[in-house]
Amino acid sequence: MASYLQQADHLLRPRGQALPSLRVLPLLVIVLGGGYGAVMGTYGGLSADRLWQVVYSGTKVPLLLLATFSISLPSFFVVNTLAGLRNDFGKVLSALLATQAGLTVILFSLAPYTILWYLSFDDYGRAILFNGLMFAVASISAQFILLKFYRPLIRQNPLHRLMLVLWLLIYSFVGIQMGWVLRPFIGSPDEPVEFFRENSWGNAYEMVFGIIQRSFGF
Repeated sequence: MASYLQQADHLLRPRGQALPSLRVLPLLVIVLGGGYGAVMGTYGGLSADRLWQVVYSGTKVPLLLLATFSISLPSFFVVNTLAGLRNDFGKVLSALLATQAGLTVILFSLAPYTILWYLSFDDYGRAILFNGLMFAVASISAQFILLKFYRPLIRQNPLHRLMLVLWLLIYSFVGIQMGWVLRPFIGSPDEPVEFFRENSWGNAYEMVFGIIQRSFGF
């Protein structure tokens, strides 16, 4: 356990150019992402009929992060190859994995705020928006980790700066849509607990805009 904590600390405070152990990074995503997901699933309470939502949500947050990463990576690899940066891709992959793990460390640290929100407000739509805000805070904060690990690559070849922007665009686009497909992460207390919604597919961006409109009465 102490070793994992040291690796998590290294993500937040990189020492030199050394990256954390690649064996540890996916485990941090699974464990800490699952921890935040379990907290997300407690919105409807911890009664016997709602416990499965905690389990489902704890499973789906790591699934969301790892699936988004896996879907985004092949096209990013191809573009890096076309840009003549294939020889650096091992270091790029390590930096991206470190950022994924760092994101979950930050996200898990925000779990107490989610619990406080649930205890203070009972509106389902705003619970969705609040969790979206927590993901946004964690994602934006994780970019500082990505920049720290990417800086040596950018110094070596300025094209990596463009690739970094491209990765953020690809990852964000895929991540939002994957979040919609894998819903519900919170689960409305008025609906039965289920792993997937019956109509999982659709345009995530239209739906998110609709949730914002309904939550604020527009």
